[in-house]
Amino acid sequence: MFKKILVPVDLSDMALAKAALEKAKGLAQGWGADLRLVYVMPIVPSTYLEYVPADFETGERSRVEKELSDIIASLGLPADKVSKAIRAGGVYHEVLAEAEESKADLIVCGSHWPTLATYLVGSHATSIVRHANCSVLVVRTH
Repeated sequence: MFKKILVPVDLSDMALAKAALEKAKGLAQGWGADLRLVYVMPIVPSTYLEYVPADFETGERSRVEKELSDIIASLGLPADKVSKAIRAGGVYHEVLAEAEESKADLIVCGSHWPTLATYLVGSHATSIVRHANCSVLVVRTH
């Protein structure tokens, strides 16, 4: 049914990421779909740049590359069926841009159960669901 599945991964919340990855892996295997992981690096505000090492972004990108590669290896899917992307900026904007560029027809994202804070402010998953041009599956965790 779906041929290109995009999974936004939050490396700081691996329980959330694992739930979405497991669901996406099962769907990809069942449909023979390609799986693409995307991580969005936050942009360091210019006012903080003097307080971080000059190679901070390069080091962070290397760390993220390794973590995503480790996650991909743990999935046990054929290498030609899994890829990764690292973007920088606002989470939902970059996830949606990656979905468009990679021609994803499904986004599988993890989300916690709503709290008062997410009702008032909203969550990344909420924004992705509202603005995506493709189908979105939200995987809830406890």
